[in-house]
Amino acid sequence: MTVKSSALVPVWTLATEDVSVPDVLGGVGDEGMTPERLAELRTVLATLADSPIATLEAHPITKTRDRKGGIALHAASPLAQQLSRLAADTAKSAPKGVNLASSGETLYRMVVPAKVAEQVGKGLVQSVQSKSVAGGIYSSMRSSKNIAANAAFVPVGGKVAATGAATGSAATAGVAVAGAGALTVAAPLVLMAVAIGVSAYADQQRQKAIERITDLLEQLHEDKLEKERSELDGCRDAIDKATSILLDQGKIGFSLGLDSSSFAISTAIEQTRRRLTKWQAALKSLPDGPVDLSELKKSFLGIDEPGGAFRAHLELARLAIALRRRVLVLQAVEHAQLGGAGNPFKRFIGALQDDERRINELESDIGSVLHQLSTLELKRPGGLRSPVFTQGEVGALLRAAYRIRALGDELGQGTGHGDIAIEIERARDGSLVVFPAVAA
Repeated sequence: MTVKSSALVPVWTLATEDVSVPDVLGGVGDEGMTPERLAELRTVLATLADSPIATLEAHPITKTRDRKGGIALHAASPLAQQLSRLAADTAKSAPKGVNLASSGETLYRMVVPAKVAEQVGKGLVQSVQSKSVAGGIYSSMRSSKNIAANAAFVPVGGKVAATGAATGSAATAGVAVAGAGALTVAAPLVLMAVAIGVSAYADQQRQKAIERITDLLEQLHEDKLEKERSELDGCRDAIDKATSILLDQGKIGFSLGLDSSSFAISTAIEQTRRRLTKWQAALKSLPDGPVDLSELKKSFLGIDEPGGAFRAHLELARLAIALRRRVLVLQAVEHAQLGGAGNPFKRFIGALQDDERRINELESDIGSVLHQLSTLELKRPGGLRSPVFTQGEVGALLRAAYRIRALGDELGQGTGHGDIAIEIERARDGSLVVFPAVAA
């Protein structure tokens, strides 16, 4: 269901550095522009500008939704302060009928261009799958029960004095407008929104992996795998505390235990790499043509079962990757804040790239193994001992084939390098909840 609205919704165009682009907003009056026109505007800005340019919409909240999965931030957090300052500093330039200084509950929606999505993680952000249309995805905001709004959008901008935009840290820098148009330089705001949205997404993946691992281990009764799971899940407390402190206050102390958590995650990543190497070698050793199921099971334990060891190893790998992504985001934000003068968003992206590339490669190699397994043709154990199959043999072989074929369905259906959207709910007291980033 889509809630139709004739209200005007303010939209800012946010640059991460002072750039010059042609006036693409000319002719947009107080009547606003359609969502389609706004999407076209994003495409034009992404094409013309050398640095990422995001758009930020501010919608009134009419219905609250489940905040589970989001990251909560205090009203004094850098992101909350940035949003409040942006609204206050541009209130005078807002069109008639648009109240930017309202103290009510607000849903902010930031859309960042594809070049940012590519930089912060290949396939990191997934589409929101539609339950009503096969293969469909949502492209609008969601409330607790429906698609939230399709209002008209009105660009907001004006002359704003910079408050530490060039030399402040990501936690203190303000906003500034480039020229007389609506293009606002707000690298710290974009940095914090992207960092928190990506961190929330990574934690969402961690939660899903933990749930699947728990179900698998209840069937396997494997103490060694249980220990691996416990060591990884035990890292969550330190990561959550570090996330809260860094994103709310700006500094991480050594007393949090983040170093030991990072070591445990690195150990799990190396275990995943060793298992991956064995899987890749096993696939290379398989003969051309149909593969004996019993031979396949020697290298991929329990692959034909709903809760085998191979599947538990996959979920442990996904858990380790999700936790690593959260730590990488924290480290990149800290690096951006300590970098002194310059663009904190560029420092953030630079700090992410090398480690993120290795994690992306690991995830891609695991996906390649799953794809190869899902395309194998199976034959019953022992070969063609008899031209006649028993009913039990046929049933077992079919079940195994279906389960192995289904491994291909588990591959991440990434959005390629499309735009990403980050939704931020602001309460009356100024506190925020930032939801996991999704495909725009």
